[in-house]
Amino acid sequence: MMLGTKARYAVMAMVELASCDQSKPTRLKEISERQEIPLAYLEQIFSLLRQHGIVSSVKGPGGGYVLARQRAAISIADVVTASEEPTKITRCEAHSHDGCMASKTRCLTHDLWEGLEHQIKHYLSQISLEDVCTRKQGNKAMQELVAFATHNPAT
Repeated sequence: MMLGTKARYAVMAMVELASCDQSKPTRLKEISERQEIPLAYLEQIFSLLRQHGIVSSVKGPGGGYVLARQRAAISIADVVTASEEPTKITRCEAHSHDGCMASKTRCLTHDLWEGLEHQIKHYLSQISLEDVCTRKQGNKAMQELVAFATHNPAT
């Protein structure tokens, strides 16, 4: 399973914003250039983030975006959820008693995928923007990620 582009870009942009001086708004153009995210796409993402109360917009000259809460109070799961990107792994419909099979039963691997989905959501909810910005080593989830990435380099 891979998060969609919108969720990945939302996280990248939010970490960038969280790394900026929060005493003044940051323009999306700056985030777009630094993170190499198309500006029009970033505008759509920040509209969703604003609707979910994760960022606030400041109008006028010198305007832009600031975090609506402290960066330690915003989890990566909050950002992914606000981007409206599904983290669904099973083929079954959410909250449905019917399964994904033609017979309306659950497939044999349903519980496996549903468990993984819960683990991903739990993992992302344990990591804040603060943790990512500071690469906080005291965070168990971050330690596990670093250990995994170190021992399992992408091929």
